[in-house]
Amino acid sequence: MDRVGSLLAKKGYEVSTAGANALRIREVTSGVPVQAVLEGNILYLSLTCTVVPSASISAEVMRKMLASDNGISTSYFQLYDTRDSKVAITLNNFCKLQDMGVDDEDDILSCVHFLLVDVMQARELIGGLL
Repeated sequence: MDRVGSLLAKKGYEVSTAGANALRIREVTSGVPVQAVLEGNILYLSLTCTVVPSASISAEVMRKMLASDNGISTSYFQLYDTRDSKVAITLNNFCKLQDMGVDDEDDILSCVHFLLVDVMQARELIGGLL
Protein backbone atom coordinates (compact mmCIF):
# COMPACT_ATOMS: atom_id res chain seq x y z
CA MET A 1 0.00 0.00 0.00
CA ASP A 2 2.93 2.32 0.62
CA ARG A 3 3.93 2.08 -3.04
CA VAL A 4 0.36 2.69 -4.20
CA GLY A 5 0.10 5.74 -1.94
CA SER A 6 3.47 7.08 -3.08
CA LEU A 7 2.49 6.71 -6.74
CA LEU A 8 -0.78 8.57 -6.26
CA ALA A 9 0.86 11.32 -4.18
CA LYS A 10 3.53 11.74 -6.85
CA LYS A 11 0.76 12.19 -9.44
CA GLY A 12 -0.84 15.01 -7.42
CA TYR A 13 -3.46 13.23 -5.33
CA GLU A 14 -3.78 13.87 -1.61
CA VAL A 15 -3.26 10.52 0.11
CA SER A 16 -3.69 9.45 3.73
CA THR A 17 -3.71 6.10 5.50
CA ALA A 18 -7.11 4.73 6.50
CA GLY A 19 -5.94 1.43 7.97
CA ALA A 20 -3.38 -1.32 7.45
CA ASN A 21 -4.44 -1.99 3.86
CA ALA A 22 -6.54 1.09 3.14
CA LEU A 23 -5.98 4.59 1.80
CA ARG A 24 -8.05 7.73 1.47
CA ILE A 25 -7.34 9.47 -1.82
CA ARG A 26 -8.58 12.94 -2.73
CA GLU A 27 -8.44 14.53 -6.13
CA VAL A 28 -7.33 18.03 -5.13
CA THR A 29 -9.00 20.04 -7.89
CA SER A 30 -12.51 18.63 -7.43
CA GLY A 31 -12.15 17.45 -3.84
CA VAL A 32 -13.70 14.08 -4.75
CA PRO A 33 -12.61 11.42 -2.24
CA VAL A 34 -11.80 7.84 -3.24
CA GLN A 35 -11.15 4.93 -0.90
CA ALA A 36 -8.65 2.21 -1.79
CA VAL A 37 -8.34 -1.18 -0.12
CA LEU A 38 -5.75 -3.82 -0.96
CA GLU A 39 -6.83 -7.43 -0.47
CA GLY A 40 -4.15 -9.85 -1.62
CA ASN A 41 -3.07 -8.50 -4.95
CA ILE A 42 -6.39 -6.83 -5.83
CA LEU A 43 -6.73 -3.07 -5.31
CA TYR A 44 -10.37 -2.12 -4.81
CA LEU A 45 -11.32 1.52 -5.38
CA SER A 46 -14.60 3.06 -4.32
CA LEU A 47 -16.24 6.45 -4.04
CA THR A 48 -19.58 7.47 -2.62
CA CYS A 49 -21.81 9.24 -5.13
CA THR A 50 -24.52 10.08 -2.63
CA VAL A 51 -26.36 8.90 0.48
CA VAL A 52 -30.15 8.93 0.25
CA PRO A 53 -33.19 7.62 2.14
CA SER A 54 -33.82 3.97 1.25
CA ALA A 55 -37.20 4.82 -0.24
CA SER A 56 -35.45 6.97 -2.87
CA ILE A 57 -34.06 3.89 -4.59
CA SER A 58 -36.92 3.29 -7.00
CA ALA A 59 -37.15 0.77 -9.82
CA GLU A 60 -36.41 3.62 -12.27
CA VAL A 61 -33.19 4.51 -10.44
CA MET A 62 -32.12 0.86 -10.38
CA ARG A 63 -32.84 0.47 -14.11
CA LYS A 64 -30.71 3.53 -14.89
CA MET A 65 -27.83 2.30 -12.74
CA LEU A 66 -27.90 -1.18 -14.29
CA ALA A 67 -28.52 -0.22 -17.92
CA SER A 68 -25.73 -1.22 -20.29
CA ASP A 69 -25.98 2.12 -22.10
CA ASN A 70 -25.98 4.38 -19.03
CA GLY A 71 -22.60 5.96 -19.84
CA ILE A 72 -20.80 4.29 -16.93
CA SER A 73 -18.53 2.00 -18.89
CA THR A 74 -15.56 1.37 -16.62
CA SER A 75 -17.03 1.30 -13.10
CA TYR A 76 -19.97 -0.35 -11.39
CA PHE A 77 -22.56 0.75 -8.83
CA GLN A 78 -23.10 -0.81 -5.41
CA LEU A 79 -25.62 0.01 -2.70
CA TYR A 80 -24.76 -0.09 1.00
CA ASP A 81 -27.25 0.26 3.85
CA THR A 82 -26.16 2.82 6.42
CA ARG A 83 -27.01 2.77 10.11
CA ASP A 84 -29.61 5.49 9.78
CA SER A 85 -31.96 3.76 7.28
CA LYS A 86 -30.27 5.38 4.32
CA VAL A 87 -28.45 3.93 1.34
CA ALA A 88 -24.99 4.90 0.12
CA ILE A 89 -24.66 4.66 -3.66
CA THR A 90 -21.06 3.97 -4.57
CA LEU A 91 -19.07 3.64 -7.77
CA ASN A 92 -16.39 0.97 -7.71
CA ASN A 93 -13.48 -0.28 -9.75
CA PHE A 94 -10.56 -2.63 -9.17
CA CYS A 95 -7.26 -3.74 -10.64
CA LYS A 96 -5.04 -6.76 -10.15
CA LEU A 97 -1.49 -5.87 -9.15
CA GLN A 98 1.38 -8.08 -10.21
CA ASP A 99 4.83 -6.65 -9.55
CA MET A 100 4.17 -2.89 -9.13
CA GLY A 101 5.93 -2.27 -12.40
CA VAL A 102 4.96 0.30 -15.01
CA ASP A 103 1.89 -1.71 -16.09
CA ASP A 104 0.53 -1.84 -12.53
CA GLU A 105 1.19 1.85 -12.03
CA ASP A 106 -0.74 2.59 -15.23
CA ASP A 107 -3.61 0.34 -14.09
CA ILE A 108 -3.84 2.09 -10.71
CA LEU A 109 -3.84 5.57 -12.23
CA SER A 110 -6.36 4.51 -14.87
CA CYS A 111 -8.74 3.02 -12.29
CA VAL A 112 -8.70 6.19 -10.21
CA HIS A 113 -9.15 8.35 -13.30
CA PHE A 114 -12.04 6.21 -14.59
CA LEU A 115 -13.83 6.53 -11.24
CA LEU A 116 -13.46 10.30 -11.30
CA VAL A 117 -14.83 10.49 -14.85
CA ASP A 118 -17.64 8.03 -14.14
CA VAL A 119 -18.80 9.86 -11.02
CA MET A 120 -19.59 12.92 -13.13
CA GLN A 121 -21.73 10.78 -15.44
CA ALA A 122 -23.32 9.01 -12.46
CA ARG A 123 -24.37 12.27 -10.84
CA GLU A 124 -25.96 13.36 -14.11
CA LEU A 125 -27.58 9.95 -14.58
CA ILE A 126 -29.26 9.59 -11.18
CA GLY A 127 -28.97 13.03 -9.59
CA GLY A 128 -32.34 14.29 -10.78
CA LEU A 129 -34.10 11.08 -9.77
CA LEU A 130 -33.17 11.09 -6.09
